[in-house]
This record gives sequence, structure tokens and C-alpha cells, in this order.
Amino acid sequence: MKANTIMMYFSNHIPMKKIVKTDFQKGILFASFTALLWGFLAIVLKISLRNCSPVEITWLRFTIAFVILGVYLLIRNPSSFGIFLRPPPLLIFAGICLGFNYLGFITGIHFTTPGIAQIFIQTGPVLLALSGFLFFKEKASLRQIIGLFLVFGGLAVFYHNQIIMLAENINRYQRGVLWTVFGAIMWAAYAVFQKQLVKAYSPLELNLVLFGLPAIGYFPFVDFQIIKSASAIEWGLFLFLGCNTLLAYGSLANAFQFLEANKVSVIITLNPIITISVMSILALLNVDWIVHEKFTLVSFAGASLVIFGAILTILKKRREK
Repeated sequence: MKANTIMMYFSNHIPMKKIVKTDFQKGILFASFTALLWGFLAIVLKISLRNCSPVEITWLRFTIAFVILGVYLLIRNPSSFGIFLRPPPLLIFAGICLGFNYLGFITGIHFTTPGIAQIFIQTGPVLLALSGFLFFKEKASLRQIIGLFLVFGGLAVFYHNQIIMLAENINRYQRGVLWTVFGAIMWAAYAVFQKQLVKAYSPLELNLVLFGLPAIGYFPFVDFQIIKSASAIEWGLFLFLGCNTLLAYGSLANAFQFLEANKVSVIITLNPIITISVMSILALLNVDWIVHEKFTLVSFAGASLVIFGAILTILKKRREK
């Protein structure tokens, strides 16, 4: 699945089409791949923060993604750079929002843990789902509404123990929660803009600006001495984060072309399940290079609600022949 997704991501201009069965499946595939990448993202960000600040890591993510995508388009489709001559205003706003989203999320992880940050970053998909019904006039059936409630209710149950942790460490976590919620709001705004832009522009062209604009914006605040002193392992983490940015947001842009915003939001909401599962494995292995998180049967019951709610939301009705 991963190989097919990467090949589809690096395809040339994808025309906007009416959502049919094949396009629906493509949308599910793209959104699921984004959720998979984001499931590992919070953990790698937490590890990379040991010796770098959020600003340096955010700048590196955008810069690496922009360079890789830029080289590819320079070879395959140089005319894509023409979007820099007259970028649509909506794209500028989307780039600014995405830049603040990155900074808000990584700063939230810095003050909390991957699991805690994943609770509150889900505010973004919730707002995106609501925008699908409010701004894009997407129709919601009773089954979809119930599914959405199950997803978000399941997330609340799933992270019950982590919410209790906030009460015990309120002084440290309060700043992290506020930063994460801020990042989630910025992501929702970016996603709404992106949903409109993919109707008229290629996802690759859009991402060229979305990666390049924040990279330029964060450049004056970067401490390059920290980057120069990074070890080979840290550079490997930086490269992973850059590639994760490139593939996840490229896949997300394509998902918006083939699938309604509310369905995309539910699928990517599943990414905390991946994060918590990996963190549980790391806890069992008793590694000492990341803070451990504890989960109970109540948490995993919440995960089951999330999965069941997602199935209710993304399943299509059978059509009569």
C-alpha cells in the first residue's frame, strides 16, 4: 500500500473529478497513508527535541520537504515554479496557517508527551469535519453523525488517564495544551483553504509554496550552530521529519481531491491510535530515550469506539443496480 501511495503522490497533475467509486477508494488510501505517517510523527518529534528547539526542527521540516519536492518538479515539471510569480492569496494564508500549525504542535509536544499532544491536536480534524458541513455543503446522514460522535467520544475515553495526568502536572502541561490547541486551529484553517485550492491547482504546485513560504519565514530565527553540531542520528531524524512532511501533506492534498472533508477528518483522527500503540511497545521494551506513557483497558475501549465510529462514517451506502 505504501509503495502505491508514493507512486500516486508523485504523479503529475491530477484532474478534479466527480467522486465515484474508484475516486472514493483513492481518497481513503491517501487519507489513511497520511494518518499512518502522522501516527509516528509525534514520537519522532519528541525524540528530536532532546537537543534542538521547536524553531530549528520546524524550519528543517519545511526546508527538507521543499528541497526534495523542488528538485523533483525541476526535473519533471519546471513550469510548476510559475505559481511563485502570482500565488493566489488563499495559498499565502494557507502557508502561514500551516507554519503556525507546525510550531504549535511541536511546542505542545515539547511541554507534554506525544500522547497528550495527540489528544488536543484532534481539535483540528473536529473543526475540519464541521467545516465540511458548514462551508462545503457536504451532506451528512444520521449514520455519519453518529459515527462522528463515536469517534470524538471514543477519543475522550481513550485519553482519560492522560487527562488525569494534566491535573497532576498542570503547571507544565498548561502551556503545552494551549500551544497544541493553537496549532490545531491553524491546521483546520489551512485544511479549509487547501480544500478550496485543490479544485484549481495541482497538489504538488500548492505544496511547493506551502513548504517554501514557512521555510523563508522561520529562517531569521534559526540557530544554525545547533544544527551544525547535530549528530548523524539526529540528521537521520531530521531527514525522516522532512520526508514525512512531504509525503503526508502531498497525500492529504490528494485525499481532499477525492473525498469529502468530513470523511478525511475522521480517517486522520485515527493517527493517535498508532502513536499510543507504538508508545506502549516502547514502554514494554523499557527504553530510556523517551518518556513512557501508561494506558488502561478503559483507554483501549475508547480506541474501539474510535474505530467503529470511523467505519460508520466512511462506509458508503449500497447503490441499487
